[in-house]
Amino acid sequence: MNSPGRSCPLHYRYTPDAFAAEEPLRAETLYVVGGVYGNVESLREVLAMKREEEERCGAAVELLFNGDFNWLNVDAASFAEINHTVLQHPALLGNVEAELASVHEDGGCGCNYPDYVDAAVVERSNAIMGRLREQAQIFPQLRDRAAALPMFRRVEVGGQAIGVVHGDAESLAGWRFAYEAMPPMRGEPKIQAIAASSHVTSSAQIAGYFRRARVCAFACTHTGLPAMQDFEVDGTRCLIVNNGAAGLPNFKGKTFGLLTRISVRAAAPASSLYGTTLGGIRFDALPIRYPQAAWLARFLDNWPEGSAGHTAYFKRIARGPEFTVRQAVRTVD
Repeated sequence: MNSPGRSCPLHYRYTPDAFAAEEPLRAETLYVVGGVYGNVESLREVLAMKREEEERCGAAVELLFNGDFNWLNVDAASFAEINHTVLQHPALLGNVEAELASVHEDGGCGCNYPDYVDAAVVERSNAIMGRLREQAQIFPQLRDRAAALPMFRRVEVGGQAIGVVHGDAESLAGWRFAYEAMPPMRGEPKIQAIAASSHVTSSAQIAGYFRRARVCAFACTHTGLPAMQDFEVDGTRCLIVNNGAAGLPNFKGKTFGLLTRISVRAAAPASSLYGTTLGGIRFDALPIRYPQAAWLARFLDNWPEGSAGHTAYFKRIARGPEFTVRQAVRTVD
């Protein structure tokens, strides 16, 4: 399917083998921050969380933004702050940033939505991208710097290799690591109603990704819902962790974003919602408790009732999606 918003351009693609050859980014503690979606308040809170942990532990915390830091920030002040701030840190290209600088607008939002996503969702996303592209034209240098970011990174934390992506192990906008596409855990039925869909990722595919990339974990975002799931590959435990969105609520009745913290420190942070230890490295989902009222006011200024952004995101911003922490946790421990 090649209609705008559902296509995956060839230049979005790479192979899992590329991770094995990548020069790693090394850190003792890493925050993987994906899907800020233009939420200035969330970005400021991430920086505050970084400072607080550094002061408390006396050690550096590295930030890695893995794409789609832009989206709902269609006012000039938000666009400038988001991009100026993110580009001071290691960052990856998201489909939003890739499409902002694209001369081929027929790609729409570049989301590569699978066929189980409703056409109205695709149409609204394309409309949001149209408005954001207009704003980006005012800041061509920021737009072009963001578009030049890499599509993936290899990270080493405590000697363990992690592949950080926006989408999945094959594509910037891939959905193979989406919660609803994950294979079932041992002894359980398929977790979603798309079991017959070609978009379901098999355990064999997952194993192939880990073997070829030579990593113990993948950290991703892009697909909207968080998940942490482990797999056994050749007798070794591996992990896929999707933070959902840093700039949007991820759970029903909650109004905070999420980031993925990866650290050599064995103890789970006090604020951790869930996590696991893998190869001596701790992975945790940390809430980003940004000031909800300020974000909602900024959002409504840009996206009043009746606009594409309001229709697409107001309910989620106000009340969270129909999704729970229990659904996100798919690890054996």
